[in-house]
Amino acid sequence: MASDAVKHDYHLVKPSPWPLVGSISATVLAIGLIVGLKGLFGLPKGNWMVLVLGFLGVFYTMFGWWSDVIKEAKVGDHTPVVSIGLRYGMILFIASEVMFFVAWFWIFFEMALFHGARTHSAIDEVRAAWAVWPPKGVETLDPWHFPLINTVILLTSGTSVTWAHHALQHGDRKSAQWGLLITVLLGALFTSVQAYEYREILSEKLFFSPESANAGLYGSSFFLATGFHGFHVLIGTIFLLSCLIRLWTGGFTPKKHFGFEAAAWYWHFVDVVWLFLFAFIYVAFRGTPAG
Repeated sequence: MASDAVKHDYHLVKPSPWPLVGSISATVLAIGLIVGLKGLFGLPKGNWMVLVLGFLGVFYTMFGWWSDVIKEAKVGDHTPVVSIGLRYGMILFIASEVMFFVAWFWIFFEMALFHGARTHSAIDEVRAAWAVWPPKGVETLDPWHFPLINTVILLTSGTSVTWAHHALQHGDRKSAQWGLLITVLLGALFTSVQAYEYREILSEKLFFSPESANAGLYGSSFFLATGFHGFHVLIGTIFLLSCLIRLWTGGFTPKKHFGFEAAAWYWHFVDVVWLFLFAFIYVAFRGTPAG
């Protein structure tokens, strides 16, 4: 009599509501952003209720979907073949994030290295603003103050998350918990320092003074590059916090802990991106003479 047992190493998931729920939530989130910034469907500008609903839907999807993945791992659905697929997926995701940041570095390097090309503009103010680097009216930050502090914070957090990973691999759950807790606290500290740095920039109008009105591209690229990195730090901190909670509640084993491993990969990616940001945006191109 033929057996109905599965004879392959692949896991065929059961019908799941999460792709549909996640798509709807993401759409509501995007519409909510437009409503908040511009107003839509008769709703006044600054109404963020739709955005909040979208965020709640996305968080609900994340919690439900990842909970299902954890349950699949516990019942043995994550075979060696499936585990390799999960690792490939995370690697490709990080690669896509690398290309995302390449775009911001590209525009910043284009401005820093070839700012002289903008002196051919037909607009006198633009020619005057871009005759020098940084553009006229832009006062750059001291890289050896808050940026250096945040560099030390992230490098230290990279060390602590590596300690936690190594401890978990060797069955030392207590050390793994301490290492993860330190990493989460350092991630929160980084976000706090960056928020204070942004407050200083905006209050002192370093990038958006009347004199720099024709050099707004500098401020835009700076905030997009560092701001998106800060957003990734926030996401990574939440990622690691969820791993810490799972450790506290008995999750992960020395052999089965890909969720933690993926979080550690992501955090190291965040570290490396910040080193490039610090080296090039804060230090190397803070004051290049006109070419």
